[in-house]
Amino acid sequence: MSAADPTVLVTVVTFNSAPLLPELLASLPDALDPLPWRLVVADNDSHDDSVAVVRDLAPDAVVVEMGRNAGYAAGINAAVAAGGPHTAVLVLNPDVRLDPGCGPALLAALREPGVGVAVPLLRDANGERIDSLRRKPTVLRTWADAVIGADRAGRLGRLGETITDAERYRAACDTAWAEGSVQLVDAECWTRVGPWDETYFLYSEETDFHLRVGDAGLVVRFVPTAGATHLEGDSGVSPRLWPLLTANRVRLARRRGGRAAACAVWAALVLREASRACLGRRTARAAVRVLLSPRLLRRPAGPEWVA
Repeated sequence: MSAADPTVLVTVVTFNSAPLLPELLASLPDALDPLPWRLVVADNDSHDDSVAVVRDLAPDAVVVEMGRNAGYAAGINAAVAAGGPHTAVLVLNPDVRLDPGCGPALLAALREPGVGVAVPLLRDANGERIDSLRRKPTVLRTWADAVIGADRAGRLGRLGETITDAERYRAACDTAWAEGSVQLVDAECWTRVGPWDETYFLYSEETDFHLRVGDAGLVVRFVPTAGATHLEGDSGVSPRLWPLLTANRVRLARRRGGRAAACAVWAALVLREASRACLGRRTARAAVRVLLSPRLLRRPAGPEWVA
């Protein structure tokens, strides 16, 4: 745990996020008290009043105007670069609301030896637990998720990537990676692992980062005494976003396991999305088009993929 500066750097990446920001910003003081903290917002060229809302409600915040839609990872990296000295980085989606005491609970976990990232217990807008913990992605788990469904696979021992066992969410534990809407990253961990991979424009960037944390000999620690609400985006229902999420799973497999692993993951995802497309799902039809596109592994996914 870094002791150079006690400040927690709170980073938020915005893109047309004006309606979401007031509740997030209102939750920060109680969530972080008594920790010293500094807010940095990286705005990906929003067309709404996101920047104005931040400057009005959080006048002391540092605002980084990216000038383009550079992606989530690029926004995080830019916010950290502009944030000044810190002991840890609290990475937040704009659609989260932190519980009181969330920050100190996460920071206490980072003080444990070998912990590089701490993540809280997440709830959805209805107060239901989000199954946010994940096992390491493998070809077998991708096929299991594709054939029998992620929820069902998660209940069959360690077969699924998503951890669905309620017992795992009742006590602190380590996980290969976790849903990244709220996470506290130790400054020394950041230095050791390096910045977020900006070639993942959106989705799989937290998977890649957390797996690299494991590669560096550190762990991602789940902290159930820290809580947050994640309103969750529309990736699961958006024909614009779901294909990008799906495509980046193939790209991640290529990075981590090589061409053979990527081909096996690709085949599983094509099977899953094609079967759903036959049921009339627009998101699946869009995903199949991207999966069958020659550009999938030839170049990184950028903003034009979700245009």
